[in-house]
Amino acid sequence: MASVVSLGLLGRRLGGLLSSCSWPPVSSVCSALRKLSLDNTSSTPPKRPLNAYLRYVVEQQQVLFKQNPDVKVAEKTKWIAQAWRQLTPDQKQPYELAATDARLKYKVELAAFKAKLTPAQLASLKEERRQKLAKRRTIRKKRKLTILGKPKLPRTAFNIFMAENFDEAKGATSQAKLKNLQDEWHRLSDTQKQMYIQLAEDDKIRYQNEIKIWEEQMIETGHADVIRVKQKRRAQRLLRTKAKPKPNQTELKPIPTIAKTSKPTATTSTIKAIKSKKESEE
Repeated sequence: MASVVSLGLLGRRLGGLLSSCSWPPVSSVCSALRKLSLDNTSSTPPKRPLNAYLRYVVEQQQVLFKQNPDVKVAEKTKWIAQAWRQLTPDQKQPYELAATDARLKYKVELAAFKAKLTPAQLASLKEERRQKLAKRRTIRKKRKLTILGKPKLPRTAFNIFMAENFDEAKGATSQAKLKNLQDEWHRLSDTQKQMYIQLAEDDKIRYQNEIKIWEEQMIETGHADVIRVKQKRRAQRLLRTKAKPKPNQTELKPIPTIAKTSKPTATTSTIKAIKSKKESEE
């Protein structure tokens, strides 16, 4: 009876996991397996506490929602950020103290939670943490590139063809239209594709010119971390060249010394000739 119950529980768990996964379930499987392995423990991972600013945001959002329910979330966030910057250190202190206490409590709970895990569960938890940090870094980099105005990548010939014919393409969904356009593209002759190939080459030249100017601007403004690897090496060499101290132009250069020669000068020869003449007359 116990084995039947355990199999039923396992089946319900796996059914829920598989229904929540997309196909191919790569990242979903990792998260789902970690969830299944952690369910065997007596507790769940403690949630990371909010910092002082986020605590203030949550508090003020509740107040603003009651006072101005029609105001958009972006406007509320902007208003809260401005209000936070205007607070004095004494006004921020309660939020900072609460955040500090919550952070200390979180460390204790996290250490107790990890002590109950097996080495495999710890490795799974560490891997999920690594994936989250990598995903967060990627999102931040994309957002930064958008703000800095990085030029758009060049389009391929098929991308140009699809952009021009997508609205008129057959199909009820976007996926169906894309499939029909792919089939139509393969049916085109080389002559018919040549126009799109030429447009793609022109767009590639456009991108090369724009990305070169943009990367030079990023180097000058101190954002060399967002440029390509080859250009980053060039930027590092340029920075090292600028960092070298330039010689002082007002500094007097030392006068080169003239090496002494063993040959007698004209004055010395004349003096010797006069002395020898006087000695002969005496």
